[in-house]
Amino acid sequence: MDFGVVLQTNPPASRTVELARLAETHGFSHVWTFDSHLLWQEPFVIYSAILAATRKVMVGPMVTNPATRDWSVIASLFATLNEMYGNRTICGIGRGDSAVRTLHGKPSNLATLRQSIEVIRELANDRPAYLHGAEVRFPWSKGSALDIWVAAYGPLALKLTGEVGDGFILQLADPDIAAWTIKVVRDAAEQAGRDPDAIQFCIAAPMYIGEDSPDSRAHMREQCRWFGGMVGNHVADIVARYGADSSVPKALTDYITGRQGYDYNQHGRAGNTHAAFVPDEIVERFCLLGSAQEHVEKLEALRDLGVTQFAGYLQHDNKEETMRVYGEHVIPALATPVVATA
Repeated sequence: MDFGVVLQTNPPASRTVELARLAETHGFSHVWTFDSHLLWQEPFVIYSAILAATRKVMVGPMVTNPATRDWSVIASLFATLNEMYGNRTICGIGRGDSAVRTLHGKPSNLATLRQSIEVIRELANDRPAYLHGAEVRFPWSKGSALDIWVAAYGPLALKLTGEVGDGFILQLADPDIAAWTIKVVRDAAEQAGRDPDAIQFCIAAPMYIGEDSPDSRAHMREQCRWFGGMVGNHVADIVARYGADSSVPKALTDYITGRQGYDYNQHGRAGNTHAAFVPDEIVERFCLLGSAQEHVEKLEALRDLGVTQFAGYLQHDNKEETMRVYGEHVIPALATPVVATA
């Protein structure tokens, strides 16, 4: 299993770069960031600094969208970074949430998402793409390579992921929901004539290492409750589209019954006052909290479901210590054992 961190590009940018450097030092293979240019600093500028300050980590958005950025510009950004730093970028993409809603826009429909993935993938992989009725290509991008991982929750978005995605991003760590989504993606891939085993499966959720005491547990939950509110934005869209009695697991849809709007000014932030509706049970199920051993046990269960990467959100007050414990205890525990002599 690979491990990533998910950062916000809050100023100063040097802080984001330093956290990325620490992530590599502690053994993480991927550094992801939010991509919401009104709320935080422009991530692609910061990616260049992260790549310059590190040696191996893959860098990209979790997630960008086809509405706020021109598709050819997205592809050019990735291809340029690849030329500069040697194919160390990855693209997470979805319909759009905070980046479009803060500008009073709407998430893209799935047809637009599918088309954007095709254009971005072809151009960023040094191949021609059809855009606005004409064939276009970067004449300078020789050797550029980019995988595109799709973030999805609902049945049709999951089906699209299986049909076109190099990877699937599920932004929560509930094993039951993960099992359902992975099956939908794998079945769609097989029906489309693709190899389901070729798709990468990424679980993204807050990770918080803390002591096993009631007070510590309560603090961890409060630091990560914002995540249930963020996920609730997408779940509300699913319920509006499919109804409360669809094939989507009740474990995903039932908890938003107490949801009363959302303030994007507090998006992704610990202490978000618009996440009070999220019950403790959901925080525990959606996130990874507690001792290193608790994290290992949950990650082992996710790995058994087919998860190939865990990307931990660090929007809380224990960033450095959580990364240190992961580097010293959690990541080694999930590694394949290798012995020097037989």
